[in-house]
Amino acid sequence: MAFSNATCIITTSDGFKSGNHKYTKKYSKKVAKYSRILAKKKKGSCNKNRARLNLAKIHAKVADCRKDFTHKLSSRLVNENQVISCETLQVRNMVKNRKLSKAISDCNWGELIRQLEYKCDWYGRDFVKIDRFFPSSKTCNNCGAVKDTLPLHIRKWHCSSCNSLLDRDLNASINIKVAGQAIIAFGA
Repeated sequence: MAFSNATCIITTSDGFKSGNHKYTKKYSKKVAKYSRILAKKKKGSCNKNRARLNLAKIHAKVADCRKDFTHKLSSRLVNENQVISCETLQVRNMVKNRKLSKAISDCNWGELIRQLEYKCDWYGRDFVKIDRFFPSSKTCNNCGAVKDTLPLHIRKWHCSSCNSLLDRDLNASINIKVAGQAIIAFGA
């Protein structure tokens, strides 16, 4: 399982792409509207408190939608697979990128990994974490050649050794699956 770009949250080795509902973007106009209303209210008034509660309801709605999607996705993955391999992510460090922080937070990757871990333990499935420095996106899953650099904006690339066209996320998920199977087989 590879964590994808903003268009989909995860990509599995069999080609399933989860999609991304982008709840933050979906409710951003409502949040902005109720934030403006809140800012115009007199400090300490009942109207300000009412406006604060209305804004809190919208933020809670976004959080609940995100949590619901994460639970459904993690349950589906655990029910369909005996072994789940995923790359370890430092989401806290990834969010420090100002241009990507909102999209990364909206994907809810940290919570997804946590839920996958406890649900795999609960249902008796194997859960394997792959090192974050493993070059899953840059390694060709056909021939094993490793590309020197692969910027984030390049989503498809050609392998120079076997000349095959590779989707970045699907290639990474296949490599992560193989690495996870090797860890389970050899106990490394």
